[in-house]
This record gives sequence, C-alpha cells and structure tokens, in this order.
Amino acid sequence: MVLAIVCPGQGSQSPGFLSPWLELPGVKEHLERLSDSAQLDLIKHGTESDADTIKDTAVAQPLIVAAGLVAARVLLEDTPAANGTSAVVLAGHSVGEITASALAGALTEDDAIAFVRERANAMADAAARTPTGMSAVLGGNQEEVLAAIGNAGLTAANANGAGQTVAAGTLEQLQSLADNPPAKARVIPLKVAGAFHTRHMAAAADALEELRPRLSPKSPSLPLLSNYDGGRVTSGEANLDSLIAQVSRPVRWDLCMEQFKTMGVSGLIELPPAGTLAGLAKRGLPGVATAPLKTPDDLDAAREMIQTEAAEEGA
Repeated sequence: MVLAIVCPGQGSQSPGFLSPWLELPGVKEHLERLSDSAQLDLIKHGTESDADTIKDTAVAQPLIVAAGLVAARVLLEDTPAANGTSAVVLAGHSVGEITASALAGALTEDDAIAFVRERANAMADAAARTPTGMSAVLGGNQEEVLAAIGNAGLTAANANGAGQTVAAGTLEQLQSLADNPPAKARVIPLKVAGAFHTRHMAAAADALEELRPRLSPKSPSLPLLSNYDGGRVTSGEANLDSLIAQVSRPVRWDLCMEQFKTMGVSGLIELPPAGTLAGLAKRGLPGVATAPLKTPDDLDAAREMIQTEAAEEGA
C-alpha cells in the first residue's frame, strides 16, 4: 500500500473551519507562531472572519498553508506508525504545493510561510490590475470543454481530472463562457480573486524570484510530486523553480492523480480545509480509500489508514 497525503488549494476554505482544531493541545501555539511569520492573525481569520474576508488572496493562501501544517503535525505526531512509514507520497494543489513541500522537507516551515506570504501578496497585487477570476467547468466532453475555454479567450488553468477543468481569465471572458457553456457541462464561478496560473500572474512570478536568495531549499526527504507534470521532484532547487513558475502556468492535478495510479496509491488523506481533492480522488481514482480531514473528528480514520499502511509495509 502506498499512502498519498494531499494538500488543497485556494477556494477550499470556509468561514470558521479552523475553530474545532483550536480545541486540540498545541494548535493555538502553533498557529500563533505561524501568524507571526505570516504577519496575519490566522487564528482570527480561521475562526471569525467572514467568507469575503477569507476570499482575499492575501488572507486565503497563508491560511490554507497554515491549516495544513497544523493538522499534519497533529496527525503525524500522534500516530506512532507514521514514523516508520516510508511508502508515503506528498502532493498539493496550487498553493497546497507549498504545504506539501514543507511536509516533505523541501522547505522549512518558516520558508514555506515566507514564500506563501510573498506569493499571496504578489498574486493579489497582480489580480488587482485587471478584474479576473476562475470558473470550474464540470462534465462535458474534454475536447469540447477545452475548445469552449479557448474560444472565450480563457486559459485552462487547472486540469483537475475526474471531469473538472478550471478556466481563468477576465470577468468578461468568464461571463462569455457561462453564457455559452460546453454541451452537458456546468460552469461554476470559484471563490478566488484572480486568474491564477495564467499570464495575468507573471508579475507575481517576478516577485518570487526576488525572494529566492532568502530561502534555503533542500531535497525532499519524502516523495513529492510537481503540479507541472505529476513527476517526482528531484531537488530543492528544482522544487523552488516549479513553485515560482507555478503561479503563471497551469496546474496539472490530473497528472498527479495518474502518478498516484502508477505508484500504486491505495489510500489518500487530505489535509484541511479538506474535501475537494478527496472528491476528485473518488471520481478519478476508483478503489482508492479517502480520508478527508475536515475536523478533528476525522483524525481516527486517517490514523487507521496510516497504521494499516505501516502494517502492510512491514509484513
């Protein structure tokens, strides 16, 4: 058994989603440290802020990365079998790739927060220049979906697999797609404030290049997949190259899921704010057990999955 631990991207957050996690020992202190690094009150944003506030890119991205780091520590530190488990692969969707990089040891936690803080602010600035956004296209024939996205002048920014493609571009272009959807497909606006993973984010990539000299990337200690092609990251510098380029090029989560199949993944744990990637796995990875960590009540199922993997590995 190979176990995948995956980290969701922007748009997965919801008001108050961190509230139940604050009840666990050590979580408040961990979030306070991350808040200092992020220069944001992550506890307030994860428990009290409304949907519009946490939709703000500058808030959403650090909040999502912090949530994954906090939940991963709770899960892995309190699961003895995790320390002896080597058959684990990490991957993250969009901003979640930063979380995965930290968990894989390719970035320190401090560097991950510094990176996501700069990324979030730079992407928010880029998004403010032109009104842009993203919409999910669900269902339909893939060729027809891509053709409709192209005809509207949009970019297929996320290829998520399982019948889901995300289009990105100006609000006028997105409205054009909504008015002329592909056959048998639905177009659903996403809770993001810009056309991420497109040319509209080029300035954000430049800002991250300026941050590079202040970071200390390392080769991952656990298998880590890239959003670029689903391939395994080979070094810390290569991972940083990919994370910087990722802001203005498409996310290929479909290829990450194909790599899961190749690696023989049979269980998938999604860190909070969980649900989106587990849902894609249910449709795109038949037979793979999923454990989305939406609240601490879901920890037992995830721990059981880790212990099962460790037992099978040692058999």
